[in-house]
Amino acid sequence: MSEKKGKVYLVGAGPGDVAYLTVKAHNLLKQAEVLVYDALVDPQLLECVPIDCLKLDVGKRGGKPSTTQGEINNLLVKYCQQGKQVIRLKSGDPFIFGRCTSEITALKKSGCDLEIVPGISSVFAAPLLAGIPLTDPVLSRCFAVFTAHEPDALNWEALSRLETLVILMGGQHLSEIVHRTLRQGRSPTTPIAIIRWAGTPNQQVWTAQLSDILEQTSGLSLSPAVIVIGEVVGLRQYLQPEKIDFKIVDSNLTSSTQLPLTGKTILVTRSVGQSSQFSDRLTALGATIIEMPTLEIRPPTNWQALDSAIANISDFDWLILTSTNGVDYFFTRLNAQGKDSRALAGMKIAVVGEKTAQSLQQHSLKPDYIPPSFVADSLVENFPEALLGKKLLFPRVESGGREVLVKEFSAKGADVIEVAAYQSCCPDSIPESAKLALENQTVDIITFASSKTVQFFNQIISNLLSNQSFLATVCIASIGPQTSKTCQDLFGRVDVEAEEYTLDGLAEAIIKWTRNTEITNNQ
Repeated sequence: MSEKKGKVYLVGAGPGDVAYLTVKAHNLLKQAEVLVYDALVDPQLLECVPIDCLKLDVGKRGGKPSTTQGEINNLLVKYCQQGKQVIRLKSGDPFIFGRCTSEITALKKSGCDLEIVPGISSVFAAPLLAGIPLTDPVLSRCFAVFTAHEPDALNWEALSRLETLVILMGGQHLSEIVHRTLRQGRSPTTPIAIIRWAGTPNQQVWTAQLSDILEQTSGLSLSPAVIVIGEVVGLRQYLQPEKIDFKIVDSNLTSSTQLPLTGKTILVTRSVGQSSQFSDRLTALGATIIEMPTLEIRPPTNWQALDSAIANISDFDWLILTSTNGVDYFFTRLNAQGKDSRALAGMKIAVVGEKTAQSLQQHSLKPDYIPPSFVADSLVENFPEALLGKKLLFPRVESGGREVLVKEFSAKGADVIEVAAYQSCCPDSIPESAKLALENQTVDIITFASSKTVQFFNQIISNLLSNQSFLATVCIASIGPQTSKTCQDLFGRVDVEAEEYTLDGLAEAIIKWTRNTEITNNQ
C-alpha cells in the first residue's frame, strides 16, 4: 500500500468575515490536517477546520516576536512530506502582497505538491464595502495599488499623476503619504478615505480631504487599513447602501442606521454542543461573536438513583425540573426503561424558566407551574399548593448545585428525593479563536448564563492563559442575581445584569449598556 501523499494549498482567506471566504477555500478548511495561518486571519475561520487539525500561528506582528519566513517555509515542507493536507491561510489573496514566492520556491525545491486558491483581496473588497468605486468613466479611468510599508522605495512623482490610488499597509505612514502626494502637486481638496477592518462588523471608514485627514484621525489606530485617494471617494455619498451593517465613522457623516451592537466583539460562554440561538441573536444585532464552551454536560457517574426513581414514578406528586439538561437526561432514562410521557400522567411538573418549559414541550408536555421570576429561589416562595406531605422528584446536577432549593422545600414539609441526572464538567481546552481574542484583548463583552459557566471560565483562564489583564477592561454581563454573585466573588465586579433572567433579557441589557457607554464617551 502506497504512502499517503501530502499537499500544500496556499489559500486566500478574503478580507475578514467568513462570509467572504470562497466555497473552495471553505471546503479545503473542512478537510485540513495542518493549518498555518497569518495574523490578520479572522479567528472565526479557525473554527472551520476539523477538531483534530494542528493549528500553527505564524503571523508577523509589528514590534512582537514573529515566525521567520524561513521557519514558515520549513513547516510547510515538513508537514507536506509527512503526508498531511496543509492549508497555508493568508488574508486577502495569496498573490497580492502575500509573500508567496519564497514559500512556493521552497515547496517546489522539496518536490512538494501545491495549489494556489485565490481569495477576495481587501484591495477590491474594502472600497466596495465602503461604497467607493475604483473606476469611473469620468473620474477614474485607471487605479494603482501599492503598499506604503516602505515609502522611500516608491516613485511618488509617477503615482501622484494617476487618478486613483489604493494603498495597503499605510496606516502608520499616513502623514508621509499625505505629505508626498501634496508635494507632487495633488490638490489639498482631493478626497481621501481610510477603511479599517474592511469586511468585518468592526469596519470603520473615515473620509476627508488630503488637507484635513490627519486632523480627523489624530490619535486613532488605523491598522489594518486600505487607503483610497482620488475623486471617486466623493461618489461614496451616492453609492453606499442605505442600510449599513458596519460601524461608520466619517469626518462628515456618522451612520444613524447601524445595528445596536455593531462594532462590539462578544465572547459567549456556553455549554459544549449547546444551541447557538443566543449567538445568532447577538449577531443579528450587529455584534461579532466568539463562542467559548465553558461547560461540558455528561451523564452522571451512574444511573442507579434516577433509574430507581423512574421505576417508582407513580409514588411522586411533583417532578421538579430546573434546567434543560435536567429535562433532556430525565427523558433519556425514561425512554431507556421503555416508558414515555404517559408514565407521568399522575404527577404534576414544575419548571424554572421559559427555556426549560420549551424543552419540556418537546416531549408533548406542558408544565403545571412556572414561577413568575425565572430563578429557582422563587419556586418554593410561589408554589401553587401546600407542600406538607408531598413527595417531590428532583433530577439535578450530580455535584456543585445550590442546596437552597432542597432545604426550602424540606422546610415546608415536602419529601424531596434528589437524584443525579447529569454532571457538569470543565472542558480541557478552548477554541483557538477564543484564546487569541482574549490574549489580544479584542473582546468587549463576556456573557455568562449560569454560575457554573463563570466558575469554569475562571478555571480555564487560570490554567490556559498566563495573561489575564483583559479582565480589567472587558464588560462582564450576567443573566441574573446568582450568576452575578459568582462574578462578584471571582472577578470583583459585574457590569451588566439582565432585568428579565433570560437570554433575551441578557441581550436587551447588553444593548442598554452599549448605548449608555456610547453616550458617556461622547459627552
